[in-house]
Amino acid sequence: MTIWRSLRLFKRTKALEIDVDDYLDKLAQSALAFQLAVQIYLHDGRTGEFEEKLQQVNELESSADRLRRSIEAQLYSQMLIPDSRGDVLGLLENLDSIVNVIEGTLWNFSIETPDIPADIRNDFQTLTDRAILAVEALVAASRAFFRNIELVPDHMHKVMFYEKEADKVSTKLKRTIFAMDLPLSHKAHLRYFAEQIDNIADRSEDVADRLAIYTIKRKG
Repeated sequence: MTIWRSLRLFKRTKALEIDVDDYLDKLAQSALAFQLAVQIYLHDGRTGEFEEKLQQVNELESSADRLRRSIEAQLYSQMLIPDSRGDVLGLLENLDSIVNVIEGTLWNFSIETPDIPADIRNDFQTLTDRAILAVEALVAASRAFFRNIELVPDHMHKVMFYEKEADKVSTKLKRTIFAMDLPLSHKAHLRYFAEQIDNIADRSEDVADRLAIYTIKRKG
């Protein structure tokens, strides 16, 4: 029995199907809130509006954690898809790491309040946009894994594309930073935040690599 047919067992427990969809929604919403938070920070600094977005991401992360635990409990207690349960749980745990990176990066912005020169703010925004596009493509690939496995590759290649684009922007940005007339400590601080944002795209690619393995196993 394929995992797709097994996952259709969710119709016996609609709550589980809803939880999986909600979990992916929370990841996508976290990414979008992060994108808006960075945009706010680049324009206005650590404002009340920025802190509201941080709080929104905190709440989404907590909600995603609860959903993941609920899904885990249901998969084990109801003995659903026993042959593929480990892959499903592994995918959810890997996706959870992205939510954690998103939340942690925003906390770092709030705590450390990096002084980002106007000349490179557009580059920081572009880097953020590319990273979030990678997350969105990963969410789409993950939905396809549960709903229509044949569509997974259509989204996977986008994750890889946007990760590479984020790397290009990150490299260019770091070269620009270290060519600026700034104290070395300031340059290092700016580089750190560029790498934090780029890490969101990197983690998305890492999870996509795992998803590719799960997909091969499922189709086999």
